[in-house]
Amino acid sequence: MTAYLLRRFGLLIPTLLGIMALNFFIIQTAPGGPVDQFIARLSGEGDMAMERLSGQGSEVGSPPEAGENALPNSRGVSPELLLEIQKLYGFDRPILERFTSMLHDYVTFNFGNSFFKGRSVVGLIRDSLPVSMSLGIWSTLVIYLVSIPLGIRKAVKHGTRFDAATGVAVVVANAVPVFLFAILLIVFFAGGSYFKWFPLRGLVSPGFEALSMTNKIADYFRHLCLPITAMVIGGFATLTMLTKNSFLDEIGKLYVAAARAKGLTEKKILYGHIFRNAMLIVISGFPAAFISMFFTGSLLVEVIFSLNGMGLLGFEAAMQRDYPVMFATLYIFTLMGLITKIISDLTYTFVDPRIDFESREARHG
Repeated sequence: MTAYLLRRFGLLIPTLLGIMALNFFIIQTAPGGPVDQFIARLSGEGDMAMERLSGQGSEVGSPPEAGENALPNSRGVSPELLLEIQKLYGFDRPILERFTSMLHDYVTFNFGNSFFKGRSVVGLIRDSLPVSMSLGIWSTLVIYLVSIPLGIRKAVKHGTRFDAATGVAVVVANAVPVFLFAILLIVFFAGGSYFKWFPLRGLVSPGFEALSMTNKIADYFRHLCLPITAMVIGGFATLTMLTKNSFLDEIGKLYVAAARAKGLTEKKILYGHIFRNAMLIVISGFPAAFISMFFTGSLLVEVIFSLNGMGLLGFEAAMQRDYPVMFATLYIFTLMGLITKIISDLTYTFVDPRIDFESREARHG
């Protein structure tokens, strides 16, 4: 297993490099980049945008006077001013040089500064990470704690009233969008029209630091209750049905009939034989589920509940073409995805020690 893990970690670097390179060259050559964004603001805001550019004088020089040159292009920007804007965002250098410089900085997690927020990318990520970690970790944990027992129970009770009733609930939860559940929760429980049991904004209340430890924990989970409920309702259906179908498939196999013939109890058969085999397919989907909940899955929830997490940060960066934030979040989540995939392989061997990745690679090698 050690040799297998070393090979996987050895492949991690070129995989990460390939993903970053592909996205970098596609995004950098796409229209509507930060230079175009700044020119649009310059055209719309006039003196305010000029003051911002002139404030970078120590780095990029001073912009030309307003009437200094004719404005040759359709957007009314002189070549000199265009050059200053390109210098401001580093686009005066060749694209390959920009890419290698970015990789050199990312090795030490130096992500530079945001183009449009006026802050370091590390600072923005540091402020957003607790929100996304809270949503991702707790919602994934609750989804697995609900879905796996429910899926097992549905498989054992297949065809009964319990299976039919819970099946309806699963179908409804899967059909209704997450954002609609979130809005309904706000209307009913966050002061919308009925009750005001839970706060609507932020991860903690004002004055959080002055609270006792018990009150801090209670305040933290009061803020998380509605967002996590919305994410769990929208996310448990798929895993529940996956667990049920996986267990049903195993229940119909010959080794289960042989175990029953030996006189083993149903509980012993279920958790001593079926569970280990049926859970493999569930475990294999954990990394993707976690990353989805941690980032893209929480975007709408973050917007609706006014939570400044990584999903909202990445979405705003994509809309504004804020490249340092875009590539930093891409780098972090790609790295997390690759590492969690390796952790998933380790979990495979923990659940079923018969799995040997080294021997499988040797046979296919």
